[in-house]
Amino acid sequence: MSRPLHPHLARELIASAARSDELWARLARTRPENAQEGASRHVDHANAEVLARRIADYGWPDIPLVGEDGARAAWRIALRADTRPDLQRLAARLMHQAVERGTASQTLWAHLYDRCLLGSGLPQYYGTQYRLGPDGPQRQAVAEPDGDLDARRTAVGLPPAAPALQRLRDRLAAAQDTALPDAA
Repeated sequence: MSRPLHPHLARELIASAARSDELWARLARTRPENAQEGASRHVDHANAEVLARRIADYGWPDIPLVGEDGARAAWRIALRADTRPDLQRLAARLMHQAVERGTASQTLWAHLYDRCLLGSGLPQYYGTQYRLGPDGPQRQAVAEPDGDLDARRTAVGLPPAAPALQRLRDRLAAAQDTALPDAA
């Protein structure tokens, strides 16, 4: 793997995404308080502003520009930029162009595309987005629910829908188990 063209930009994106990761991981392990969720959203909004400036300066932070870790960090920031749907849509368009050039992950793009659809009030296409329901994570509305969701997922490198949902439920259950204090 070659060195990114802008390692300083990669470091900035990775550090920004890591701050958000820590907050969201904590929320996944515990019952969120409004203050915790608000802090996460504040960090996500600040990160979105950083990403918006970097996109204006450099275009989409793809793999040649910032390396794989930096590109993944840019994607995570865009995915969580719910306070900036305009930025999410721009990021999805630019990332799709990078996918077509072979400089971004099509699988990650599918997650961002679904997030943009849901943010616009439309059902998602690849079934990558979930909400926490009474029985754990539940897939949000999917376009053409009787269509072949698994074929669409396979086309972008995603695993079949049912096993993916079960793995998510298992991961969250394990994270919650590790957050519980030991019984005395």
